[in-house]
Parts: sequence; structure tokens; C-alpha cells
Amino acid sequence: MFSDSHDECDIGVGPWPGPLPHDTRYDPELLKNGDKRNVVDQYRYWSREAIIADLDTRRHEFHVAIENWQHDFNIGTVVRNANAFLAKEVHIVGKRRWNRRGAMVTDRYQHVRHHPDVDEFLRWAQGQELPIVGIDNLPGSVPLETAVLPEKCVLLFGQEGPGLSEAAREVASMVCSIAQFGSTRSINAGVASGIAMHAWVRQHAL
Repeated sequence: MFSDSHDECDIGVGPWPGPLPHDTRYDPELLKNGDKRNVVDQYRYWSREAIIADLDTRRHEFHVAIENWQHDFNIGTVVRNANAFLAKEVHIVGKRRWNRRGAMVTDRYQHVRHHPDVDEFLRWAQGQELPIVGIDNLPGSVPLETAVLPEKCVLLFGQEGPGLSEAAREVASMVCSIAQFGSTRSINAGVASGIAMHAWVRQHAL
């Protein structure tokens, strides 16, 4: 589904028809009043906690990280994409606060971790033995279209405009570029993240 509609009246189902189920995954209030959330049919009437628990049993082995030095408005879209492609976790590097509007409430179901700076993020990644794959159109970068992405890794994105910071470039074990054919020099992190996550999914999840 590709709709970005904000009208929840057009989404969801009404109160549960017939006798109420006894499955503990169901939320009594949703069963009674209906479920207008933008969730897949499998999770209709489930509690938020039950949905997260089920997602946790099948999350993919890649993480996503994005630098947040200037309150980048793309972060919400990155989180939304991470939910769509079932990333293990999203990492915000830099400022803790970020604009959640673009996430379209998917941050309620996606694990999000904060790192105050690149050094702390690197220590975490090293502790997990996860290589960091930067996504940026930099000189010497490897085309994402032909790159072999590690199954366990962190896909790291920079800010809109400046791209990956110098500190982030230094910690990346490899940097991948996304092929572009138009007049603009770059695409925003929200779009880039969806392309990169789908590239990982094509290699490791299909």
C-alpha cells in the first residue's frame, strides 16, 4: 500500500463482530470500539505490545542509523522505511529530538536508539561486531546496485545536503553510492534509506 492518507476514518475496521475472542494478543478496547490504526490485517485488534513482540521474532539482521546534527526532517521517513523493511533497530546519532511526523506513528512499533555522537555509535557497533555501511555519493564509493552488502550491518545515512559527516565517513567500513541520472547532486536521506534497505532485502530476505 502506497497511500499517505492521514484520514483514519478511511482506515481500519469497526468493533469485533460476534463473540469476543480470548486470545491475549487482542486489545479489549480495540475489540469493543474498532481498530482504525494503519496496520496490516494480520495485526487488526492486536495490542501494540503484542505487535512489537511478534515483529521482534522476525526482524531482519540490518540496522539503520542517521546523523541528526541539524534536526533533519527526513528522520521520520527513515523510521517509517525501517518499519516497512523490518530493520532490527534505528539509531539516531547526534541530537536526541527528531521530527516524528514523517514516521506516521510507525515509531510506536520500531525500536529506536539514541547515540550522542559518532564515537559512541561506533563503540556500540563494534561491541555488536556490526560493520558500518555508509550511503553517500562520495568519490571512491561503491555502486549500491552492484555492492555485496553484509547480512549483519548498519546502514548509515547523513544529513540532507552535507551528507555523511567526516567523522561518519571515517568509521564506515564501506560507502555505497546510489546511481542518479538527473540534474540534482543528491537525493534526500528518506528516499536513499528506502532504496538502500530494499537493496539489502533483495540480497538477504527474498
